[in-house]
Amino acid sequence: MEGARAAVERLWPGRSATVSELGGGITNRNFKVDVDGEVFVLRMGGAKTELLGIDRAVEYAAGRRAFEVGVGPEVVHFEPAEGWLVSRFIDGRPISPEEMRRPSTLTRVAFAMRAFHDAPPIPGRFNAWAIVDSYRATAEAHGVAIPAEFAPARAIAERIRAARGAQPNVPCHNDLLNGNFLDDGSVRIVDWEYAGMGDRFFDLANFSVNHEFSVEDDRRFLAAYFGAERESDVVAVRLMRYMSDFREAMWGVLQSGISDLDFDFNGYAAKHFARMKASARELQLNT
Repeated sequence: MEGARAAVERLWPGRSATVSELGGGITNRNFKVDVDGEVFVLRMGGAKTELLGIDRAVEYAAGRRAFEVGVGPEVVHFEPAEGWLVSRFIDGRPISPEEMRRPSTLTRVAFAMRAFHDAPPIPGRFNAWAIVDSYRATAEAHGVAIPAEFAPARAIAERIRAARGAQPNVPCHNDLLNGNFLDDGSVRIVDWEYAGMGDRFFDLANFSVNHEFSVEDDRRFLAAYFGAERESDVVAVRLMRYMSDFREAMWGVLQSGISDLDFDFNGYAAKHFARMKASARELQLNT
């Protein structure tokens, strides 16, 4: 908290401020800052997050774009040297996983995601195959033993890449956990640190798998997103759910070797490797 107070003094010198820590997140710390009746969120990036492929300047640009299209909070300040990001506080409520499955909510979320995907380009690039390879290399460089699951998973990932083929790149969030959605009358999406230009189907699959959607849930969601029902869209999402979990599993593997946080990163990786295996069985992709 002392570090946050010092940051607030630098950002709002000489002004009276109330600071409280917000929950959520693993690698970053977020603080609610009330300054003369205005309320902000100060996001202080965690240590070594650049090893996770996070570029704070890209996060800043993505957050600004999200606000421009009515999806994210207003970003009011960025301190590049420190990696501090200040945005306006959204007085919204969480959207439970159960509520996410309701047709009206699915439609609202689909429109919010589509607005960002159809927005002008942002900096940065997000390629799930390149990321899992990068995480592996960085983990090995830090003395982490790569799980035996990696090799067969990477072989399946290559089959998925071949099946998907080349895809257009659009602005994507790439970390659509349930906690990153708020409802303040509109659906808002926060936490843009993994954003970049990529395959929209990774985003759609990431949202789907993080909310444990069934195939029927995906059909309803994709019909709302595209305005049409196409079985090819469902197939693409179910394939990319595998890549979403592969990224998460290798994120956990890498974090186990670079993070000082008190968190079970190995357990996190194991959970996602197990979910990948279930996806492979569903898709009959086992090697």
